[in-house]
Amino acid sequence: MATGIKKLSNTFVWILMGLLIVGLAGFGAVNFSSSMSAIALVGEEEVSVDEYLRELQREQRAMQAQSGQTLTFAQMAAFGMDQAVLGRLISIASIDNEVKSLGISVGDDNLRQELAEIPAFQDASGKFDRQTYSFALQNANLNESDFEADLRRESARTLVQGAIVVGAKMPNTMTKTMTDYIGARRSFSYVALSPDQIALIQVVPEDAVLKAFYEANQDDFTLPETKQITYARLSPEMILDTVEVDEEALRALYAERSELYQVAERRLVERLVFADESSASEAKAQLDVAGTTFEALVDARGLALQDIDLGDVTQSFLGDAGETIFAAEVGAVVGPLPSDLGPALFRINGRLEARLTTFEQAMPELRDELASDRARRLIEQQAEEINDLLAGGATLEDLANESDMEVASLGWNGETGEGITAYEGFRTAASVVTLEDFPTAEFLGDGSLFAIRLDEILPERPEAFEDAKQKVLTAWEADRVATALEAETETLLAATSETGDFPEGTQVQQETGLTRTAYLDNTPADMMNQIFTMEPGDLKVIKGEAGTVVVRLDEVLAAEENEEMQLLAEALSTQLDQAVSEALFSAFISDAQLRAAPRVDQQALNAVMTNYQ
Repeated sequence: MATGIKKLSNTFVWILMGLLIVGLAGFGAVNFSSSMSAIALVGEEEVSVDEYLRELQREQRAMQAQSGQTLTFAQMAAFGMDQAVLGRLISIASIDNEVKSLGISVGDDNLRQELAEIPAFQDASGKFDRQTYSFALQNANLNESDFEADLRRESARTLVQGAIVVGAKMPNTMTKTMTDYIGARRSFSYVALSPDQIALIQVVPEDAVLKAFYEANQDDFTLPETKQITYARLSPEMILDTVEVDEEALRALYAERSELYQVAERRLVERLVFADESSASEAKAQLDVAGTTFEALVDARGLALQDIDLGDVTQSFLGDAGETIFAAEVGAVVGPLPSDLGPALFRINGRLEARLTTFEQAMPELRDELASDRARRLIEQQAEEINDLLAGGATLEDLANESDMEVASLGWNGETGEGITAYEGFRTAASVVTLEDFPTAEFLGDGSLFAIRLDEILPERPEAFEDAKQKVLTAWEADRVATALEAETETLLAATSETGDFPEGTQVQQETGLTRTAYLDNTPADMMNQIFTMEPGDLKVIKGEAGTVVVRLDEVLAAEENEEMQLLAEALSTQLDQAVSEALFSAFISDAQLRAAPRVDQQALNAVMTNYQ
């Protein structure tokens, strides 16, 4: 089977996968008395149970490798992968049936040549080895006759494929049409108008004006469906001050993190190692008389600065060289000094002072951490008791009286907000809660315990004018600016239409020879597409979120004849030729499959899925 992957072209494989869209639509799910040796009969070809099982297992391993999770056959069936595998095997069997009817076969000489070219069957010298061949088939649980028969079929398929697809070409007219479309260019002039260019007199509208605007634009001030939820919550922070932490535990944690609280003095160091003491001394002498630089010495050794960088190190890390290096000034080069790799020159690039945090200084941080951990454990211990209370009929309000939980209410419309709605656990619970549900204790990501109750579901409704007043004012101002912008746009369009040119003093921007894919800052996203619908001399107003433009198309230009367009044409031609080849071979496979009239043994299929879980 490995040889099949080698011999079948990508075109062939992807066509088979594409046929799975309609793969099983015409199969007859009947029992043809296969005695469980085959799951499908395709013309005179059979799809054996072993072959189907092998392909299922191969697909199973591939999906498990991709997802990193164990996958059963039942799960594969739920994804439709069993039908996909069956469809692929029936498509291949249809081709084999057609090849047999055409009398196409591969001779023994060609078969031997195919076997000799398979790397898995070759010895160290690259020649075919009989023992290696037998051993490889044995490991794959295949016998020689079956493998060679399969190889003959696959080689014959490849011959048929080549006969159909080789030389298939799309007419050049299609390539030219596409390149002309992609490379087409336009030259145009435009004036950009944005809301920030509109200067209006500041006006404070009366409530009557705002209310009229509010009523005329009711949809803009409609509240979404809202769940009125009451919740009880107990968080670690709520009981943090009541949690006792003994000093011994704090000191133990401080000692455990001594590396964080007692950081030794360090140096940023580069180390250039030499083969012997004399070479290192000679290099140092050149540095001392300014005959070279440290960078030049590094480069002469074929190294880069990152190759010799030790980073920030302590004095003990440097061994015998540590005392001298730590006594040197930043920027100095010292040595030769001993290192574990031999004599070396060291350059000091920086100094990091020691950082000591006393136990007393670290204690608040340590206490908060330990107290938080213990608070979470205390809350976990209360979960069962709280659930018992809720199961016994206690309300969320009762919990506030019988425990440290706090009760509050909110209106939730599905959005992430502040407070408890910022937690995914709460949003998940709130999204599925119903009026019939009884509260149960659940946990949030920070260790909080919570329970919720749905009190009411409010449908979409207009927001009260007083509550929405600020939003109404903002929308009214935006509408006022938009109206002024539209008026200015219409004035500009009228003046330009009358004279054929933009009025004097207008900030006109000109672009020459731009294609459809060109991007211009601060213009509507769809501007280029709309420009390509215009004729020379046409004027058009194009609106976008950021503003509005008035455009005049100046010139229509054909695609440039340059190297880039030539490469594009060649790439398109190749893709179109491949598309024709795929379409021809797909038609061949569909016809072969139709005439082979595949019949599926559903009983055998069920047995495979049942017995090989």
